[in-house]
Amino acid sequence: MRIAILQSSYIPWKGYFDLINSVDEFVLFDDVQFTRRDWRNRNRIKTPAGPAWLTIPVHSKGNYFAPINQIVVSDESWAVRHWRTLTGSYARAPYFRTYADRFERLYLECRETRLSAINYAWIAAICEILEIRTRLTWSMEYELVDGKTERLVDICRQAGATTYLSGPAARSYIQPEIFQAAGVELAYFSYEGYPEYAQLFPPFDHFVSILDLIFNEGPRAGRFMLSFKP
Repeated sequence: MRIAILQSSYIPWKGYFDLINSVDEFVLFDDVQFTRRDWRNRNRIKTPAGPAWLTIPVHSKGNYFAPINQIVVSDESWAVRHWRTLTGSYARAPYFRTYADRFERLYLECRETRLSAINYAWIAAICEILEIRTRLTWSMEYELVDGKTERLVDICRQAGATTYLSGPAARSYIQPEIFQAAGVELAYFSYEGYPEYAQLFPPFDHFVSILDLIFNEGPRAGRFMLSFKP
């Protein structure tokens, strides 16, 4: 049983969904501190004027140690603005019309104010579009112990996981000997080798939201990811 544990992000890039698709359970680790100017509440898209950020405005000033699951939206008009920007940028993409109604409802009917819940709604919807069947859970559903690596290992133990699949950036702090002592295999996902696809507004950029790939390649999106079978 393979598990991955990672903070929720707003409309993440394709690598995030490759990681989800590579495990049996994906735990949204939103009990940890919210980090400003990070991927928790923003992501990049392509526009005619170049790459641009879509950022959910949140109450973070003075909440420097607040966990992600306590962060709330500071301006409820964000969803309308984001959908307008996406429409202006991707209306001519080959598969924009295919998915427009679904994403428009997701944006314009959003009444949620908690960042974690917003991220979950978008992640779950995109997983459904990509036909990813991995179980999505929350770290809040588990008892959490102290220590970065110890906490990951203990979630694995509670979930009955035999393998923990980590993103490559975690190599800088993960203590592999703790996984070894617990009998949990530690593996790292590699984001190398992504093929390019028919993207609007060159030059090509891999590091944009998954929405870019969906709007441009539609049902073929999995062909341009690493974890999907040909």
